[in-house]
Parts: sequence; C-alpha cells; structure tokens
Amino acid sequence: QVQLVESGGGLVQAGGSLRLSCAASGSIQSLVFMGWYRQAPGKQRELVARINGGGGEWYRESVKGRFTISKDNAKNTVYLQMNSLNAEDTAKYYCALKQTESLPLSWGQGTQVTVSS
Repeated sequence: QVQLVESGGGLVQAGGSLRLSCAASGSIQSLVFMGWYRQAPGKQRELVARINGGGGEWYRESVKGRFTISKDNAKNTVYLQMNSLNAEDTAKYYCALKQTESLPLSWGQGTQVTVSS
C-alpha cells in the first residue's frame, strides 16, 4: 500500500508563488508517473502536471511556463513549483502516483491552494 502526504499549500496573492511537496511511502515497486491534480469547487478534478519514471514531464496548457514539476527519487518526493499564480489556480491540489498500468492511482489527502486577487 502506498501513502502520499502533501504539504505546501496556503493563501497567496495573485502573482505570488507556492511550492507543493508530496512524499510517497510504502510498497512502491515501480513507477509509471507521479503527478498533481486539482479540483475547484463545482468542477471536475483535472490533471495539472505529471512526471513519469524516466523524467518526462507533461503540463496542462493553462500552467505551462508557470508551473514546474520535479522529483527526488532518493526521497520518493515530487514537487510542484507554482509561479505567477492567479485566481483560476485556486483549488485543492492532490498528489497521485501510478505504479503500473494495471493498478489504480494512489491519492494523497490534498492540500488547499487559495489565490487572492
């Protein structure tokens, strides 16, 4: 079983920055990807960024150039550096990990990011 613990959320003014962290623990045999999803009130959860086991990165269009995902393999930790935040980035951010194609995603408990305009 995999446990994911997020940290780093909070309240920030528009234009500001935050760095989210997600530490993974437990039985991690392999890695397809780790990533960050977000869900705003009344909206569906959406993928924000992900990084695969080989280091390849994917970003949704609205965060390209502002967010950077990275991972520390030694610490089993993934980070999301978020710059130039705006009100549309306000959401609860969830860390996710996919070990193999056949296993479901493992989820963290989420961390709230609120951007004030």
